[in-house]
Amino acid sequence: MRFPGKLPRLTQLPLGVEITLLLIVKLALLTVLARTFFAHPEAKHMRMPTASVEQRMLSPAAAPAPSTHSALPDTPNTPE
Repeated sequence: MRFPGKLPRLTQLPLGVEITLLLIVKLALLTVLARTFFAHPEAKHMRMPTASVEQRMLSPAAAPAPSTHSALPDTPNTPE
């Protein structure tokens, strides 16, 4: 009996083996992506001293610098 919403199986392997193979392929793809994009820095000479990074990251946030532009545009004073 065929159900209208059921997709056909791609292989005739047992379901557990098929799932295991798919998980192995997924793990391999994730490993390749991780090593490609997150393995090592591109420019090894661009390292920063750990102490200055810790000081910058752990220090309280400084007040924002005053901007020269106001948030609202200047409007002329017109009598109403």
